Amino acid sequence: MLAIIGGTGLYDVEGVELVNEQEINTPFGKPSAPVKTLRAGDKEFLFLPRHGAGHAFLPHEINYRANIFALKKAGARMVVGFSAVGSLREEIAPGDFTVPSQYLDLTKGKREYTFFGNGIAAHVSTAIPTCPDLSQWIADVAKANGTKLHNDKTYACVEGPRLGTKAESFFMRGAGCDLVGMTNVPEVFLAREAQLSYATICIATDYDCWLDDPEHHVTVQAVIERFGASLEKAKALLMEMLKSPLPQVDENYRKALAMAVLTPDSALNEGQLALLKVLRA
Repeated sequence: MLAIIGGTGLYDVEGVELVNEQEINTPFGKPSAPVKTLRAGDKEFLFLPRHGAGHAFLPHEINYRANIFALKKAGARMVVGFSAVGSLREEIAPGDFTVPSQYLDLTKGKREYTFFGNGIAAHVSTAIPTCPDLSQWIADVAKANGTKLHNDKTYACVEGPRLGTKAESFFMRGAGCDLVGMTNVPEVFLAREAQLSYATICIATDYDCWLDDPEHHVTVQAVIERFGASLEKAKALLMEMLKSPLPQVDENYRKALAMAVLTPDSALNEGQLALLKVLRA
């Protein structure tokens, strides 16, 4: 089943049928909001707003572990996120969509990054952090519907909630990053640990602050003003995705835990085994 994680401005999906709404408790606490099962045509999908209803949580306050675990427990096998980002490249203009394939983690240790520890030792490969098949499917749907979309870019995730300095913006550009945001880490890495196919559709709202003209420097007011029209385009792309057959995903991508868990099951207690059962599903 496909799950959608809504970012800034995408707190619900309009024009679809509500099948049910679940309050899902996890070993890591509550997710940002109840998980909704929605139906578009003959296709059911899950929806969860990353920041909660009405944007209640700052990026470092989001319970990423609970969000990903709840979606997996509810039946998700593919996750597509939507995220507002700043562009670090002139060719990615405000309003453009991008599906990143790589991530640079510049957060500062305030977030819970893994499902493991506390008696379960595991090290998951994130050399290829996003699902190539899911990313290609998004690109194909966008192309078929005339939506401009950039591929194979690198997303730098910063701690926030403050907006960055020019020095930081130039540092990220120099490190080869194309986008900057505050929410995809640890979400993307937790999705790998949960053996989920994951990709994010990033919506550029600004040029961060690397351009000389202060008129182009990111502000919350500018983000909101520019984001409205882009959000409608994002919703339209989402509806086209929901009309399209889901992609066939290489099953090897969904075996992240096959060689990652070092602790034998025989050494785990009932709660730890229950946790792994969900992640391994």
